[in-house]
Amino acid sequence: MDTVFYLVQNTLPVAVPLLLVALGGMFSERSGIVNIALEGIMLFGALCGSLTAYMLQDTALNPQVILLIAMLVAAIGGIMFSALLSFATVNMNADQTITGISLNMFVPPAVLLLAKSMFGSDGVTTSVKFYIQKVPVLGDIPIIGRFFFQQTYITVYIAAILLVVAYIFFYKTKLGLRLRACGEHPQAADSVGINVYHMRYLGVGISGFLGGIGGFFYAVGIMSGNCNGHTGVAGFGFLALAVMIFGQWKPLKILGAALFFAFLRTLAYSVPLIPFLNNLHIDNTYYKMLPYIATMIVLALTSKNSRAPKAEGIPYDKGAR
Repeated sequence: MDTVFYLVQNTLPVAVPLLLVALGGMFSERSGIVNIALEGIMLFGALCGSLTAYMLQDTALNPQVILLIAMLVAAIGGIMFSALLSFATVNMNADQTITGISLNMFVPPAVLLLAKSMFGSDGVTTSVKFYIQKVPVLGDIPIIGRFFFQQTYITVYIAAILLVVAYIFFYKTKLGLRLRACGEHPQAADSVGINVYHMRYLGVGISGFLGGIGGFFYAVGIMSGNCNGHTGVAGFGFLALAVMIFGQWKPLKILGAALFFAFLRTLAYSVPLIPFLNNLHIDNTYYKMLPYIATMIVLALTSKNSRAPKAEGIPYDKGAR
């Protein structure tokens, strides 16, 4: 039973950045903009959040308050960075894939340059302990309390709230309907008075907001609050793209996909705790490859039936019909 608790408690913090970044990609692509820059947005958000936590670590603020402030800064950083993608693809009609790749290539050396000049190291290291041993009252609930409210991060609860908000916005509001229309048939949306350019800016902006938070939550839940220019976010931005596609650009399916890939990653680091796997004497490196191998297999099996937004990746031409 202890092994099950360990797996659950360590899967959730890993699933959080995958979920948030994949949701961000969903908003962008449902508006019609392919967002390959999720990896860069994540790392930039992690940098902004970690720098904020570093500057506040010696204050009298509670670690969870510092986390919330740093999260907001990371979100703003993600929005600002994603605006580069919006401008290039919406205003300049630049190739969306090439622009995203360029932004991804820009961030790691920028992080290294900043870290070297400010700290003489490869990244930003904080001393804030965001980990919480037990949530008051809720942590005392039998079984459920131990699973979800002990030895965890508040990032899990924030992600749950953001998932609900994203679902309601996406399916229950006029703005969400308009955004989805711009990714399916922008000309038809324009004909009824919807500003396609504004909607695509909104979609990419939400993507930057969630991607920035997801990047900082990666730093919190996986890197103990640190941001490193060499390791970056370990391909989580691209893995989030796979989660988004596996989830068919739908919030609840994306949640399931994020939990699936996060469990595989956690499993790779939990082999000594599982007698069956430990007795196989397989090198742990192969287990660490599981999430990425699963990504290729899942995409190969599901890509044929994937139903991407029809206007995804196509620059909007107001004169075309």
